[in-house]
Amino acid sequence: MAIAPVSRIALSDAVYAQLVEEILAGRFVPGEGLPAERELAESFQVSRHVLREALKRLQQSGLVQISQGGASRVLDWRSSAGLDVLVDIVRIAPLHPVRILRDMARMRQSIGADAARLCANVADETAIRHITELAHAYPGPDTDPVDLIAANVEFWTAVVDGSANIAYRLGLNTLVAAIEAIGVEAIAGLLDEYSDGDALIVLAELIASRNADKAHEVATELLDGIVVQLDRIIAATDAAGAAK
Repeated sequence: MAIAPVSRIALSDAVYAQLVEEILAGRFVPGEGLPAERELAESFQVSRHVLREALKRLQQSGLVQISQGGASRVLDWRSSAGLDVLVDIVRIAPLHPVRILRDMARMRQSIGADAARLCANVADETAIRHITELAHAYPGPDTDPVDLIAANVEFWTAVVDGSANIAYRLGLNTLVAAIEAIGVEAIAGLLDEYSDGDALIVLAELIASRNADKAHEVATELLDGIVVQLDRIIAATDAAGAAK
């Protein structure tokens, strides 16, 4: 394991980031122990206190288990970690990055479509009015991407909030942070979807009319474009690999 010394700026964050990379990339095998604290502290050139802060954060993320005496055992993040580690997985990408993006896009589609249905069923009139106003004030396709992204996040946040589903809201927060970490421009088709303000008006009107099933259908179709594009990229990549 090649560990680089870190600066005095945000020491525990830097240590945490490097250890996350080692774990998510599989260079630490689930079930094995991390090196002793003294060894890790010397490798990172940090104090034991700083190292313990980073290890505690790893444990909170579900990446290691710290037993009595301070020994740290690596966990299988696929079965022990939660959504809060998704941003780290995206940033480090130990798996095929396009597959990660596709999985995120499917989760986003599922949350968005069901939130639209729930919103149509349970949102109060204030929430409905806010969603409708956001849709009709949505910027045109030639708008600066930064403003377009902000408007899109605001619209879907209003829909998810209108669904009154706390888990969906936390999931949305994680997805937004992960997309920001990747960069919208790097995700095939995402800006094209963000530019489709007319589709959001249709969706908002369906929610306002309390047409829950149709709102779910339209939201599913709207959020499906990225999934389809990423599936095509994966299929082409797999085909090219098989042909070698």
